[in-house]
Amino acid sequence: MPQPLSSKESSLFRQVIRNYEGKQYKKGIKVADQILRKNPNHGDTLAMKALIINSQGRPEEAFTLAKVALRNDMNSHVCWHVYGLLYRAEKNFEEAIKAYKFALKLEPDSQQIQRDLALLQVQMRDYHGYVESRRTMLQARPQIRQNWTALAIAHHLAGNLASAEDVLTKYEETLKNIPQKPDIEHSEALLYKNTIIAEAGETERALEHLQAACKGCLDRLAVLEMRANYLLRLGRDQEAEKAYRALIDRNPEYRVYYEGLEKSLGVGDDRASLKKVYDEIAAKNPRGDAARRIPLEFLQGDDFREVADMYLRRMLDKGVPSTFANVKSLYTDSFKKNTIQDLMEGYLSSGGHEAAPQTNGSDETPANRDTSKFKGATLYFLAQHYNFHLSRCLEKALSHIDKAIEISPTSVDYHMTKARIWKHYGNLQKASEAMEHARTLDEKDRYINTKAAKYQLRNDENDTALKTMSKFTRNETAGGPLGDLHEMQCMWYITEDGESYLRQLKLGLSLKRFTAIYDIFDVWQEDQFDFHSFSLRKGQIRAYVDMIRWEDRLREHPFYSRAAISAVTAYIMLHDKPHLAHDSLTNGANGGDKDFEKMDSSERKKALKKAKKEQQKQEKADAVKREEKKATATGTTADGEPKKVDTDPIGTKLAQTTEPLKDAMKFLNPLLEFSPSNIDAQNVGFEVFIRKKKYILALKCLLFAFKVDPEHPILHEQIVRFKLALKEAETFPPKILEVITSEFARLPPSEDIPLSKYNDIFLSKHSQSPRHIHSALSIRHLLFPNSPRLQDEKTLLDTLDLPHISQQEARAGLDLLCSWNSVSLAEYRAKAARKYPQATVFTSEKGGAMATNGGDA
Repeated sequence: MPQPLSSKESSLFRQVIRNYEGKQYKKGIKVADQILRKNPNHGDTLAMKALIINSQGRPEEAFTLAKVALRNDMNSHVCWHVYGLLYRAEKNFEEAIKAYKFALKLEPDSQQIQRDLALLQVQMRDYHGYVESRRTMLQARPQIRQNWTALAIAHHLAGNLASAEDVLTKYEETLKNIPQKPDIEHSEALLYKNTIIAEAGETERALEHLQAACKGCLDRLAVLEMRANYLLRLGRDQEAEKAYRALIDRNPEYRVYYEGLEKSLGVGDDRASLKKVYDEIAAKNPRGDAARRIPLEFLQGDDFREVADMYLRRMLDKGVPSTFANVKSLYTDSFKKNTIQDLMEGYLSSGGHEAAPQTNGSDETPANRDTSKFKGATLYFLAQHYNFHLSRCLEKALSHIDKAIEISPTSVDYHMTKARIWKHYGNLQKASEAMEHARTLDEKDRYINTKAAKYQLRNDENDTALKTMSKFTRNETAGGPLGDLHEMQCMWYITEDGESYLRQLKLGLSLKRFTAIYDIFDVWQEDQFDFHSFSLRKGQIRAYVDMIRWEDRLREHPFYSRAAISAVTAYIMLHDKPHLAHDSLTNGANGGDKDFEKMDSSERKKALKKAKKEQQKQEKADAVKREEKKATATGTTADGEPKKVDTDPIGTKLAQTTEPLKDAMKFLNPLLEFSPSNIDAQNVGFEVFIRKKKYILALKCLLFAFKVDPEHPILHEQIVRFKLALKEAETFPPKILEVITSEFARLPPSEDIPLSKYNDIFLSKHSQSPRHIHSALSIRHLLFPNSPRLQDEKTLLDTLDLPHISQQEARAGLDLLCSWNSVSLAEYRAKAARKYPQATVFTSEKGGAMATNGGDA
């Protein structure tokens, strides 16, 4: 029981609670101190004061005070509840749940504590505990619909579909008057119950329930989609066809509806019948695109040529900029790719004078049609066509886009495409300049602004990119434009910025950016907390369940994988070369890292000592600047909460970690758990575990990578390195040795084949693949470090003559030669420069794979 207070002090205590809820923290502490003058050991007041202090940004002081409160009154549910709230604020949910459970033992009827416990249980995915908590809340207040719905959700998430349906059914039976026109909450509950029935595999009953109970549901589109889906699954094709046709009438551009219609028609490979269906739909929708575009996927031969001709002319007549984006997925079929190229070249040579099919209600004729628009659109399409990786010819692409720009000099799209062409040439400087010119043509367009900044980052112009982004940010916020980009969770910019710093070997700044991405995903994980109660209040049950399932797969997101792989790579570099933590020693743009590697031990010590002194001096200067800013800035945000001060703005502490591999595990563990089929993730996982001498975990990464791509070049290197590491390792315990031996037997090579022979077999097998050749040569040098390298250097030079070598592969070869300190480096550069005359990487000393960034974006 809480310690008793007089009536006056009880009134003051209630005022403390009101002050806390109203965020009047100073008043709350003042009133709490007034109570504590007369009752210095009053546990509840001490606990509330601790809660207020925590809200002011002083968690350590708050925890100390909360422990004092507990010592003074161990039997107070308020003290234990506050203790749980403090742990919840620190994201220590396990300890918070323990505190809540103890508070409930003291006050079993407290709805607030029970609710807080339930929210934490679902946040932690303790579904069985969540079921029990929701059942208790329902028994206490069965008249509230939210409690019934919450219990059904708890059963659903726990996998008890029958129990979830039973709860919803029992609540419906308690309704005396079922609304004829249901409100949003009742409507969503009916649809949610229907999805549960369908998930249980009872499609027939789900359809019956949908038709009987959900006719008046407010989400009419969801009802129609569910009905069409159920009819298709039940094999009632005629009814399903009508249902999907009705959906297409509502939205003729949604591809899923057409897929459902095709299945319901059961036409199979009868392309003529299928084309007839699409022609009918296209006739009903003269402005629609999907019914005209989809047939291009299944038509072949002359039929394809005819329909492609009509489709392309129609789009080019309108000057639709996305025409190429609409059809480039067809390029995996070489016939279709060549047919489209022939058609487009034909349009260009004829000037577009042939009559275009009148399918859009237009009354234009060849005589009064604007042929310049048609020609410009044709040139633009061909430029994108020849810039695309499946049909690349950059000379033609640049020629076509220059002609298109002559027709329309102010077209942003044309200049953007020219920038992409320069990027694929390998000239990132010209690409950045071209994209910046495109931005100046429309300075109010946010999209082209972000593209310009992205290309500047690809060219390692970090300050210029931030200045470009500042045109669309709130620059008065804490941290300026960069702070606003972090606040808006602009992941593409933060990731590109981090990758740029990684290429420049500025590992502190790169890790700072990748850690920001990690924190954004943490925020997304934590943000769901508010929706556990909000979604129930608003009745948005189906969306809530979808959100929970999406959150469970959150770190599958490509941005997380990309940032995590780069962060782990940076930590591996710090482990292998600790001096990279000091920017003054690396200065990656000028080859400082290579200069450090050439120093002897005494010179390295002097350089490290000098770098540390410079860094300490810089840190002191930065600290003074932060103090000056702190003195002039207000101490709280707009919400009244204290502003957070970044004590490590350039990531110095991150880079100077004494345990880089341990820090890498923060990124690596979720990466391997949620993206096991990402072979790059398995590659970096192996690199971490082999350095930590965690051989079983390293072997696990090899096995996963082997499942994904058994011929991957990096996997080949890592298998050989793993076998060599086992030979050099100390004696293993018998059980571990047994596991390693049995599992490693699933990977090549067999025991009777020497590693050198296995490597030679791999090289001959992949003699036309530059990446595989690079891996085989790297392994040869690992096996025979003192052997002459002239033949291997000649082999690397010969890879430039391979017909399908890409510019990225040529760069990788350059990087390999750099790592060997090869005398053939200049010869390789010269030969590569002749092959790729526009690529700047082969004409400058800033070479290697880390200095570039590919991609088709």
